[in-house]
Amino acid sequence: MSLPVHLVESLADATVGSLVEVTGDEAHHAVAVRRLREGEQVVLTDGRGTSVTGEVAATGKRLFTVTVASLERTARPDPAVTVVQALPKGDRGELAVEVLTEVGVDTVVPWAASRSVAVWKGERAAKSHARWQATAREAAKQSRRSWLPTVAPLASTAEVGRIVAAADLAVVLHEDATAPLSAVDVPASGRIVVIVGPEGGIAPEELTAFAEAGAQAVRLGDEVLRTSTAGVVAVAALLARTPRWG
Repeated sequence: MSLPVHLVESLADATVGSLVEVTGDEAHHAVAVRRLREGEQVVLTDGRGTSVTGEVAATGKRLFTVTVASLERTARPDPAVTVVQALPKGDRGELAVEVLTEVGVDTVVPWAASRSVAVWKGERAAKSHARWQATAREAAKQSRRSWLPTVAPLASTAEVGRIVAAADLAVVLHEDATAPLSAVDVPASGRIVVIVGPEGGIAPEELTAFAEAGAQAVRLGDEVLRTSTAGVVAVAALLARTPRWG
């Protein structure tokens, strides 16, 4: 059985035998909801590559402390994977973020595609972005990731084009593409970008803009996947051909 994972602000000063204090909402949920008790084993991570395993030394109101038994530092994943996710309707955005985090995506970029049904504006934009961030954080803990994925601010098509231009490999998932995803050359290192369109599809002018920036239009297969699941399938197919999954 995997040990529970808790996110902390910093582990910069952690050493074997030292005490690490967990406070705030993270500690409250562990102590009041999960009933964490002294003597239990847990994993703490700072979301930036450092994790410690240890025993709970003490618990209190909205805090607990852990005696560090072992410490591990993990290099930043390479190649780094960014998924540009067009805003889907309903709660499918959180579903997409959850599964993308679990499969190992490093950055999720919400994209305001022209055919997206959902629109992020004003207070709604802030709340929606916060939900995506919270989903990524919890999914990272559940999947025991040492590096917490980033949920970038909402991007326009022009901003996505600049992300594509800086990538070592960029692909756009499109059901009418003739080239299969399996045919692309996957770099062993660098930055990979996958663009997933909305329910209504990617507009021709958007496809043109991404192609001009250096992206390749590819298809996954004969089936047309939902926008909330297409990204994770594509990322898994790509990562399986890199040292990250080697």
